[in-house]
Parts: sequence; C-alpha cells; structure tokens
Amino acid sequence: MQQERAWRKPMRADAARNIEKIISAALDCFRDEGPHVSLKTVADRAGVGPATLFRNFADKEELVLAAIERQLKVKVDPITELALENPDAAAGLVDVLGAVMQVANEEHHLLSAVAGRRALLVGLAGKLIESMGVLLQRGQQQGTLREELRLIDMVRLVAMLIGAGDTVEPGSFAWQRYVALVEDAIRTHRENRPLPPLEPIPDVDLPL
Repeated sequence: MQQERAWRKPMRADAARNIEKIISAALDCFRDEGPHVSLKTVADRAGVGPATLFRNFADKEELVLAAIERQLKVKVDPITELALENPDAAAGLVDVLGAVMQVANEEHHLLSAVAGRRALLVGLAGKLIESMGVLLQRGQQQGTLREELRLIDMVRLVAMLIGAGDTVEPGSFAWQRYVALVEDAIRTHRENRPLPPLEPIPDVDLPL
C-alpha cells in the first residue's frame, strides 16, 4: 500500500498553515519562473525555512503533486459537483473538460514539472475520472453522448487536450477551441456554431 503523503495527514493548525503557505508560494513561483524553480526559492517566497518545507514535502515532485491536487480541489471539484447536478449530462461533462483545461493552462509550468509521470497524475485525478464516468453513462442514457465512447476514451481525450494546451499561450483562452472540437466529437448531434477563434501558436515552428 502506498504510504500516505505528509500533506494529507491530520496536523496541528500551525503546521496546516505552513503547508498552505508553501503550496501557495509554489503556485506563484512556478507561474513566475517556470518548471525549474528551486525549492529554496519556494521556501523563501513562503517565508519558511528549508527544513519546514522538507518536513512536509520529501522532494520537488511531492510539492508539485500537492499543488496540482489543491488546484483540482479548488477549481475543478466545484464544477464537477455542479455538473453531476446538471440534468444535461453532456453539458456537464463539457463543463468539467473546460475546468480541467483552465487549470492546465493556468498551471502549465506546474504540469511541465511532472511531464511524463502519467501514473502520478491519474492517481490524483481518481475522483475526477470517476465523475466523468458517471456523466458519460448518463449522457449515453440520455442519447446525447455517443454510445461507443468508453471512459478510457475520455481520459485519453483529456490528455490530448492538455497536450494541445501546451501549444497555446499560458493565460489565454485558446484552449476553448479544442474543447469545442472534442465536444463536437463526443456528442451524438453537433451544434451548428462557429468555433472559438484560432490563436497563433507561440514559439513553435510549424508549417501552418
């Protein structure tokens, strides 16, 4: 059995405050300085000593995972809860995709720090994946989502969307175009609407 991570264990109020300060500082540092920011920089931004940081996070990977988990809880879980209450399951599922992509875009450098560690990210997203499965099944029962879709398809589509998000400017809403394309692909009936506008690809030399 995997050992429970330190930041998830019950703790005193002062220790919990330190963890929150460290995670908030990590989010700011990764956004400002990129995926290679040092843990010393994070500790300095949080106003704690390196010993306090390492007492709660064994290494940079653990801190990154805690920060991602926090952003999923704060920014994706509430949207997922609303989606599960939405009588239109397909619309709810698309809302969840949008929430995930919003976080992936805002925290691009954070995700880059654990690039290639799919098992870790899937482990963090267990509750999210379960909810997507519920919405998928409901949408299929309602006749709004394609019957041949499986949950693994949705997991892979999220991975594809995050990959596409790597080619758009962090902080922009260019990812909305690709969520719309995925929505067209998974629905039984495609809405007649224009796609969100195409934005230039930053710093990528492609023959477009």
